[in-house]
Amino acid sequence: MAATMTQLIGFMLSALGLFLISAATTMDEWSLQDRSFTVITNFYTYSGLWKSCVGTTYGTTQCRPYFTILGLPALLQAVRALMIVGIVLGAIGLLIAIFSLKCLKMGNMEDNLKATMTLSAGIMLLLAGVCGIAGVSAFANLIVQSFQFTTFASGFSNVGGITGALTYTFGPALFVGWIGGAILFIGGILMCLACRAMTPEKQRYDGMAYKAASQNTMYRPDTRSQPVYNDSYKAQSMDGRQTNQRFDYV
Repeated sequence: MAATMTQLIGFMLSALGLFLISAATTMDEWSLQDRSFTVITNFYTYSGLWKSCVGTTYGTTQCRPYFTILGLPALLQAVRALMIVGIVLGAIGLLIAIFSLKCLKMGNMEDNLKATMTLSAGIMLLLAGVCGIAGVSAFANLIVQSFQFTTFASGFSNVGGITGALTYTFGPALFVGWIGGAILFIGGILMCLACRAMTPEKQRYDGMAYKAASQNTMYRPDTRSQPVYNDSYKAQSMDGRQTNQRFDYV
């Protein structure tokens, strides 16, 4: 019962985590313009993994996709790859986890096979969570470096508190990705723990201890009486002669 509950909780957490990192990958608010030191706040820019957008306080938004791949930074392409690999691994892990659920009876599938499938799904979900967290953290590191460089460079051209350089800060997509990756990682751990609880214990057989004979062991001769054969009961042939065939009557 405990293994079934652990497996179900791990499966539900993994499904939620996969949904969150998928949503974070498609969101555009990975980086937001920091409007703390700007005078004009009616317009602001934000960007994601696939396009950059400009929004207004009136609710209008205009986005422009990245039409090039070679012109993008290598770190951005690496973040894309990590998020896509995490989604693919999570989807495959969840598919395997569905067939390995202990509460579902599918044919004559044994518990050993279900335990192996649960372990495989747990490992894939763990890797998916690691990929999601790594991708979001790499993009966050890029924002931090850009913010520090822009703030340092704009300090020399600051006139009256107005800066011409744009600075960016963390967007909501980063927090969604971090939470989704962490939930996916926890779900993978629970699936691995459920695999250990699902493995049936090996049957133990009571062994017999044999004591080897020592060198001083003395063997007694067999004193039991041996059967005595009487020659009078020899079988006779057809011509009256006795044969050597003996019969023991009990």
